[in-house]
Amino acid sequence: MAADLRHILAAFLTIAMFAMLGNMIKRDHFDAFQVSIQVQSNTHVMKYKKKGSTTLLSKGLWQKDSMPLKECWIKPTPIVQEAKKSNGFIVFSLSNGPEYHMSQVMDAVVIARFLGATLIVPDIRGSEPGQKKKLQDMYDEEKFMRSLHGVIKIAKELPHEMTSKSPVVVSVPNQASEDYIERNIEPIFQTTGYLRLATDFSSIHMKPREKQNSDFYSTSCLAMFGSLELKQEIQEVVKTMIERLRTLDQTSNGRFLAVDLRVDILEKKICKRSESIRRKTCYSAQEVADFLKKMGFAGNTTIYLTQTWWHESLKFFKEMFPNTYTKDDLIPTEKKGHFFGPENVMLERALDFSICSQGDAFVPAITGLFYGNVIGKRIVLGRTQTLVPSSPSPDHLSTYVVKKSHLAYSCYC
Repeated sequence: MAADLRHILAAFLTIAMFAMLGNMIKRDHFDAFQVSIQVQSNTHVMKYKKKGSTTLLSKGLWQKDSMPLKECWIKPTPIVQEAKKSNGFIVFSLSNGPEYHMSQVMDAVVIARFLGATLIVPDIRGSEPGQKKKLQDMYDEEKFMRSLHGVIKIAKELPHEMTSKSPVVVSVPNQASEDYIERNIEPIFQTTGYLRLATDFSSIHMKPREKQNSDFYSTSCLAMFGSLELKQEIQEVVKTMIERLRTLDQTSNGRFLAVDLRVDILEKKICKRSESIRRKTCYSAQEVADFLKKMGFAGNTTIYLTQTWWHESLKFFKEMFPNTYTKDDLIPTEKKGHFFGPENVMLERALDFSICSQGDAFVPAITGLFYGNVIGKRIVLGRTQTLVPSSPSPDHLSTYVVKKSHLAYSCYC
């Protein structure tokens, strides 16, 4: 009965999100500070009105976590012996931060399997030219290869005879369908036998998989949620930081809020509200602090910010919530040189992604793929309490939050 109830709640959450999406498309925007949602296991809704009144339809601010979900899919059918000879090669890189990596791996794996190609273990590339790392510098490479063994043909490096050749670069929409791969990618691969994939996150395909229990969908689930795992050294740092947050909390049984609030993003012009369309893509430290106060969180609540160091613009937030910490406050001193600095931005974001995924509640102040994939990961872990200060830009709620939540609930139950 419990399993059935979880399925019903999962379906209700997905339907509710799509209903919100439809409303956004109809109106083309949300009025700022009109409505916010609390995405959690019992799908209660928090209304935050312009006048500052708050209606909380649940008991208590902290919600009990659900049990971690179990896989609803089985491992894809192993490739047959006759098919193990490669039809060609596919290369790709992980880029733009760890919040993108799960999706990039998923796209590459399902395409390689569909085409019968050998997938080369990706490298990791930063935003600046020449910033390149090996997969093993950030993730458990052996676990990555074990998880995909028999699902696709995979190799650490290209064969020597291929190293002098140049691949055809193909832009791929995130979560491309089988039909899209067959029509747009397979003809190119049959001609060249050597592709470099680049996932395009601006191309959105909201149509669900037609066969959710199909081999194709099982491959998507495995690649998205079962292949990438931070290497042990990084996991240990995350564990240390979370343990310190829980130890610092004196009032909520070791609970803490994880708030995705980064000054560098907030200062960009894109985050400024446009009066002409009355919508925002992010919220300031003061707006988030006011929101949390109006919800009823005490001033001594323990809070983690996805900010590396303190910034003067966070003074107001710190005054309202003194027990607020950044990475610099929590990471062991001897580890700072390894994680901080322009060349280590992805490692910083890996810490943020892991801590936000494991926090007792998640508060996204910034829309984007980080927001969507953190929610997907939290759903899988059974940590489904997410507090949204105000309805975000329709561009990102429709593309990422709905899609990743739907995918997570499709893969796990």
